[in-house]
Amino acid sequence: MQEGMRARPATGEACPALADDLLRGADAIAQFVFGDAGQRRKVYYYASEAKVKLPVFRMGNVICARKSRLLGWIEMQEGAQ
Repeated sequence: MQEGMRARPATGEACPALADDLLRGADAIAQFVFGDAGQRRKVYYYASEAKVKLPVFRMGNVICARKSRLLGWIEMQEGAQ
């Protein structure tokens, strides 16, 4: 199997591995969104208390997000202005 690829669906297209799109933990999300892992408190704020919430989910006690969903959310916020 090719690195970073899973088994092919019935359509024959290659599926990227979910792990390539997944961010685990507030530090990883903060690094991706803000460019600084030290901004982890902002991640928790935008995930729970902010008027417009970050698209995150939890796996147990760990906050997680998909890179693709975060990019889409950012584009949507840009269009809302």
